[in-house]
Amino acid sequence: MSIFGSMKTAVSGMNAQANRLSTVADNIANVNTTGYKAVSTSFSSLVLPSSGGNYNSGGVQTSVRQAVSDQGDISYTTSGTDLAISGDGFFIVQGADGTPVLTRAGDFQKDDEGNLVNAAGFQLMGYSYDSGSPAVVVNGFDGLVPVNVNQDGLTAIASTSGVFKGNLDSNAKIPVAPATAPSANLATTTADTKKVSMVAYDRLGNKVMYDFYFTKTAVAAAPPPAPPAAAATWEVAMFRNANAAVGGTTSFPYSAGGAVGSGNITFDRDGKLLTGGAINIVDGVTGQTIAMDFSGLTQLGADFSGTGTPNGQAATPVKDVTIDGDGIVYAKYEDGSTKPLYRIPLANVASPDKLTLMSGNVYSANGQSGVTVTGFPQTNGLGTIKSGALEGSNVDLAGELTEMIESQRSYTANSKVFQTGSDIMDVLVNLKR
Repeated sequence: MSIFGSMKTAVSGMNAQANRLSTVADNIANVNTTGYKAVSTSFSSLVLPSSGGNYNSGGVQTSVRQAVSDQGDISYTTSGTDLAISGDGFFIVQGADGTPVLTRAGDFQKDDEGNLVNAAGFQLMGYSYDSGSPAVVVNGFDGLVPVNVNQDGLTAIASTSGVFKGNLDSNAKIPVAPATAPSANLATTTADTKKVSMVAYDRLGNKVMYDFYFTKTAVAAAPPPAPPAAAATWEVAMFRNANAAVGGTTSFPYSAGGAVGSGNITFDRDGKLLTGGAINIVDGVTGQTIAMDFSGLTQLGADFSGTGTPNGQAATPVKDVTIDGDGIVYAKYEDGSTKPLYRIPLANVASPDKLTLMSGNVYSANGQSGVTVTGFPQTNGLGTIKSGALEGSNVDLAGELTEMIESQRSYTANSKVFQTGSDIMDVLVNLKR
C-alpha cells in the first residue's frame, strides 16, 4: 500500500466534492433564473492495478450532467410578450454576433427598436408574413428575422377577395318580366328579390359598401326518370351603395354605370351549388377588383340568410400585439381586427441534455446532442407556446441544500484521509530518530 497514493486519492476526492459544490452553487444562484436548467455532478471511480496483497488506491473523477429536458414550472405574468414553452423545444434567438442559438428563457420585452429581447440580451427570431404565410426551414435557420413588434402609425389594406355564405329560399318566385331583374338597374324589383350589403375597403382604407341582390331567374323541369343537372338558376347583382337613388322608395336606379358585378349561379335538386361560385366586383371608382366566392351558398326551403366577410382593413392604428399557441404574432388594431406579423418556430435536438451550455442561458448543438431540427409549435412533437407566462428554473432548492451538506461532509472526510496519511508519514520520518 502506498501512503502517498492514499493521500492523492484523498486529494482526488476533495477535488470531486469541490466540483460538486460548484454545480450546487450554480443551481442555487440561478434558482430564480427564467428557463434555467439544473446541472449535477456524476462520479466515476479510477482504479489502479493491484498485485498480491497490496492494494493501490485509485481516485474519482467527475462529469457534469444537465437536466435540460426536464420541464420547469410555468407561472403566468401580466406581459403578453412573456413566452413559455409547454413541452419540448427551444426558442431560436440570436446575440450581438448574429449567431442563432437555443434557449428556454422567454422573458422577452421590446427594446428601443421594437425587437423582442430577453433578459440576457438575445433577440427572438421568427418568420415574417411579408411574403405570405411562411414555411418552416426544417434543417436550418435560413429565413429567420428578428421579431419586431413596433407597429407605429396607421395601416390600410385594400380588399381583394371576399366570401359570401348563406341560404337562398327555394320557394322564391321568378320575376314576371326578366327586365325586373336587378342587373337591369330598373326602378322596381319583385318581393322575392333579396338584398344584403357588405362593407369592403379601398386602397386608402376607406369603407366602401356594396349592395348584393339575389333573384331567381329560372327553374328547370324534372322529367322522369333522371333529374336535370341544374334545378334552379339565380342572378347575383352587385352595386355601389353610394350610387343608390335617393328620395324614393327603392335604391334603383343606381347611377354611375349600374352594377359593378353580376353573374348567374345554379343549384342542383338537393340545393347544392353547381356553377357560378366565383363572381368579381369590378369597381371603377376605387380601381380595384374584389373576387367574391359564393360557393358557400345553398338553396333550401328556408328563409333567406347571408353574411359577407371580405379581406382588407380600414386605416386604423395598432392597439396591441398578441401571440397565440401556434407561435403566430398578431397585430391587434383599434377596430378589433388582427393581422399576422410573424410566426415563431421552435427547434429541438435528439438529445437536449447533451447541448453545449453558453453564457446567457442559451445552448448550441454539437455532435453529441444531434443536429437541430426546426418546426412550428404543436407539430412534430414540439410543444405549445404560452403567451403571458414564463417557465421557471427546474432547480429543487431543498435538494440542492441537501447536496451541499453532503458535499461538505464528504469533503471533510476526504480531508481527514489526507490528514491521516500525513500523520503516518510523520511516524515514518520519526522512526529514523
